[in-house]
Amino acid sequence: MSDTSMNKRLVLAAVAASALLAACGAEQEELTQWMEQQRREAKPNVTPLTPPKKFTPQAYTALNGVEPFSAQKLTVALKQEARQPNSLLAAEINRRKEPLEAYPLDSMRMVGSVARAGRPYALLRVDNLLYQVKAGDYIGQNYGKITRISETELSLREIVQDAAGEWIERASALQLQESAR
Repeated sequence: MSDTSMNKRLVLAAVAASALLAACGAEQEELTQWMEQQRREAKPNVTPLTPPKKFTPQAYTALNGVEPFSAQKLTVALKQEARQPNSLLAAEINRRKEPLEAYPLDSMRMVGSVARAGRPYALLRVDNLLYQVKAGDYIGQNYGKITRISETELSLREIVQDAAGEWIERASALQLQESAR
């Protein structure tokens, strides 16, 4: 190929590229005009916001009241409940607490059972200490009284409040747990 035919081809390619760009520019102009027309014709429909309500601060009056979760309030409620003649708590409130009543049941593990003089005892692990309990002993924080001990289970009855606030008896159990060691 000669230089002149190469130059002609370059000029021809440049003219074609200019024509294409001019055509794109014309389409761009049409698009811009259409968008302006649509902006003028569009009528936004925005509902106005309602003005905010006036805030009137209230003084906090419960500061001098009794805290709802205080131990004092719970003690008063338990004593009132114990004064009722048919209450399940009446006998429980007036008796002396046993050491294992300071721990929740879920922190106790039954790790074994033994029998001495024909009487079954359960071995409970609490805070890495081993306790020996028998039927009639109290454990847990819900006035749990041990009712039966077998080789694999310790049964007890607890006194808890139901959804209506009434004190009811509930059966619970601790199962023998194998050591993880």
